[in-house]
Amino acid sequence: MTHPIMFDDADPFLGRLRRLALAFPDAEEHVAHGRPTFRAGKTFAIFGSSTKGSATVRVRYPRGLLVLPAPGERTALLEDPRAFVPAYHGPAGWLGLDLAHDGAGPADVDWQEVAELLDDSYRQVAGPRRVARLDADGGPAAPGQAVSQPGVAG
Repeated sequence: MTHPIMFDDADPFLGRLRRLALAFPDAEEHVAHGRPTFRAGKTFAIFGSSTKGSATVRVRYPRGLLVLPAPGERTALLEDPRAFVPAYHGPAGWLGLDLAHDGAGPADVDWQEVAELLDDSYRQVAGPRRVARLDADGGPAAPGQAVSQPGVAG
């Protein structure tokens, strides 16, 4: 069964996220279950999600970012009002961050924070060779990278 597409390819949040996620070594974008996923062998980020539950209690986050937080970061992230435990991925340790929390626009998002969350998630699934390449290259979360600087169009 084919899943319906649940995102707008022209979404400015997705555009910024896509530039960051695809800057990691060997990162690729694939649509799975109707949503953009970013992979380096295994999935390290997903755009869009919802919480689990019946239709009356489920909360949808069309601009949510799902990541696998670094060990020890999960508790702190759950204290953030933008954070949520996503359906299906939550039991495996994944967390969501609502990029559009309280009506935020792309210019309101701390993209350096997003890059760091992506970096943590990538490091957990990418394997030692890719992580070594990331360490050698610096990656998008490294200080001074253009994609993480304030004021960069996105």
